[in-house]
Amino acid sequence: MKRPKNPLTQPIIPPSTPQQQSNTILRPISKKPRNILQNSQQLLTVNWTPLNAGKSELYLPLTFPTGQTFRWKQTGPLQYTGSIGSHLVSLKQLENHDVGYFCHNDGFASGEAEGALFDFLNMGISLSELWEEFRASDERFCQLAEYLEGARVLRQDPLECLIQFVCSSNNNIQRITKMVDFLSSKGRFLGSVEGFDFFEFPTLDRLALVSEAELREAGFGYRAKYIVGTVAALRAKPGGGVNWLASLRKLELQEAIDALCSLPGVGPKVAACIALFSLDQHHAIPVDTHV
Repeated sequence: MKRPKNPLTQPIIPPSTPQQQSNTILRPISKKPRNILQNSQQLLTVNWTPLNAGKSELYLPLTFPTGQTFRWKQTGPLQYTGSIGSHLVSLKQLENHDVGYFCHNDGFASGEAEGALFDFLNMGISLSELWEEFRASDERFCQLAEYLEGARVLRQDPLECLIQFVCSSNNNIQRITKMVDFLSSKGRFLGSVEGFDFFEFPTLDRLALVSEAELREAGFGYRAKYIVGTVAALRAKPGGGVNWLASLRKLELQEAIDALCSLPGVGPKVAACIALFSLDQHHAIPVDTHV
């Protein structure tokens, strides 16, 4: 008869922490190729291309971590990294207050890639001119302007923006970011920067492969059915959901709001956020239901 093992000599496996469980749930499903950028030293030595936009036109800390997008990560002091279409881009506020950019993908010199960055940053709009106009019109704005300098509204891809803000309903930035990271992992892997994995945002067809049960397991709660329902509704649109969303840029604000509110999980506030941050409706004012 075998002697029973002494339990005191067996290795003790601690229970997984909530963070470890979350990391398991949110692991990327795409196979990772070699990291495009493997360590911080490379970021310190890259040649940043100046955007030729001073702090008055773009100040990164007042633009990216403010709740208008949840896909960009802080990868260094005054430095943020994210994907714009298929391009993995880092932006940095330089010592002269200009913004420098660097694309980790090959072929960023192409006009298409550079144009995508300028379009995403809404660089066709002069903030300094708007600020002067606002200062002349509102005394209160004059007092606040120095604290808001360089806070720029982005021009995001409408599908990305829509899905992000369906996740935002009755939620906080930390949880929204985890949900968006999970959905982003369904797209094509682009590379890793400073320990963060980055993906091209998934297409509607890829999003359609994600089940409500999978989303609920990942912590989406009641929003799971809205994500699935919205994706299905967009795929059913004549001409395709992406084209339908792009067409909303040509509508009057209320028409765009009404169209967005026809989608599952989209109410007036979420619709206003989508309109403001992706549909060129810069006079949209998102108002929380508690206000």
